[in-house]
Amino acid sequence: MKLEDLVDKATQYGKQTIAVAQAGDEEVLRAVREGLRRHLAHFYLIGDEQEIKAKAEWVELEVDHLQVVHESSSGQAARRAVQLVKEGKANALMKGLVPTADLLKAVLDKESGLKRSRLLSHVAAFEVPGYERLIFVTDPAMNIAPDLKQKGEIIQNAVQVARAAGVERPKVAVLAPVEVVNPAMQSTLDAASLTVMASRGQITDCEVEGPLALDNAVSVEAAQHKGIKSPVAGKADILLVPNIETGNVLYKSLVYFARAKVGAVVVGAEVPVILTSRADSMEDKLYSIALAACVTHMN
Repeated sequence: MKLEDLVDKATQYGKQTIAVAQAGDEEVLRAVREGLRRHLAHFYLIGDEQEIKAKAEWVELEVDHLQVVHESSSGQAARRAVQLVKEGKANALMKGLVPTADLLKAVLDKESGLKRSRLLSHVAAFEVPGYERLIFVTDPAMNIAPDLKQKGEIIQNAVQVARAAGVERPKVAVLAPVEVVNPAMQSTLDAASLTVMASRGQITDCEVEGPLALDNAVSVEAAQHKGIKSPVAGKADILLVPNIETGNVLYKSLVYFARAKVGAVVVGAEVPVILTSRADSMEDKLYSIALAACVTHMN
């Protein structure tokens, strides 16, 4: 499975409708243009109308047949995007130039937002050159220092995304610095607990193994060299990182050192939220749209 396969897969599901908060950004509008060209989604473009139209013309995006909703501030654009979902007019959100805090504030609003009882968490699907399958990393952007219960929910959210992408029963590696339980390292204690929780049905639809160091999670040779025998070691589909610092560094290392391509979503709300970085390329934003469409279809 490659990220381009996700685009083809999402296209087969029929067009989703995505509300883009503060859409006046050239890379975002290029991704919208490609999404339309690939018959991937419909879009509401929310933000300053004049700015959106000027930048759309710059990137050769025809807006005559698009829904452009004028809102003068980023906060208002975020709330309007959420409102379109609540009204049933859109089934995914996308971050444009709106600050992440403004968008999440609108999503998490107790009265008008999209929060459910589930934990919100971020899942990134990477296509790494030389690696034969997609690798999902969670959570590099939302939960700072998740406890054991939250890690279980983060795994369950990531399993939902991986299954939507076509991985029927994902293998989850719970990462730690070492592959043995060390009472001085909370990450190894949590990893062992999560493994037991999965074996007893508290975490479902996946195989969970931990603690595993990164090499033992993604390299069969490394796992064999250390004598680790498990269905997950060396074959992980999902990497659960112990905290946001580890996830953020791993995310950016894959992008900037390994030249990996990426698509990412936040799940746990009523609809997937495409929370891309301003530095992400048009191509990465398109992959995020495709991943969100797959998650929406599975829901």
